[in-house]
Amino acid sequence: MPEHIIVTGANRGIGLEFVKQLAARGTHVTATARDPEGAKDLNALAKEHGDSVRVMPLDIADMDSVRAFIKALDGKPIDQLINNAGIYPDSGKLGALDWESATQGFEVNTIAPLRLTEALLHNLKNAMGKKVMFVTSQMGSIDDNTSGGSYAYRMSKAALNMGVRSLSHDLRDADMIAFVIHPGWVQTDMGGPNAKITPTQSVEGMLSVLDSATADISGKFMNWDGSRLAW
Repeated sequence: MPEHIIVTGANRGIGLEFVKQLAARGTHVTATARDPEGAKDLNALAKEHGDSVRVMPLDIADMDSVRAFIKALDGKPIDQLINNAGIYPDSGKLGALDWESATQGFEVNTIAPLRLTEALLHNLKNAMGKKVMFVTSQMGSIDDNTSGGSYAYRMSKAALNMGVRSLSHDLRDADMIAFVIHPGWVQTDMGGPNAKITPTQSVEGMLSVLDSATADISGKFMNWDGSRLAW
């Protein structure tokens, strides 16, 4: 079992469920949130599990916050990094697209998780697990786009997929594994009540993929149930 896993965007939804399931295993989890004081459910979870769950402030889109986070880690090895934090930017419809929202989507969903991973490479390379999982979306699949719309979200996730593909090649010599995973259509604030699976089901599936991940899936586009998705 990995000694130390970081989960970003852990204050609610899928991120909170990651922490819940990992803590139940006895894993040491660093759970991040932009506003830790306001993350009541996460703090309750940390209190329940004591020293095995550490809640830390992190705004992945703010480089000052990233620097402070890295300094606070003080070189502690990271066996696995789960880049979960993200947003659904509402860019509007064609003819009235909100490009400021689209820019924010790229900053948070694409640049920020890759930048954080780069900043934590030293911590990852000094650990045993050396796995980085990025939560993406099937809406970032070019092959799957048969309905159009959702420009900002689709583009930001497609760009993330490409970034992680490059990352996987560059990290291969360091025996590190990096891949993207679609969590499914999940019953969260983002997914809505009509979604097909619960956060529990989604995270159980994604952790199963992470646990069994080998070099063979590095750079691949995985589904929460372990199947492969088309780019």
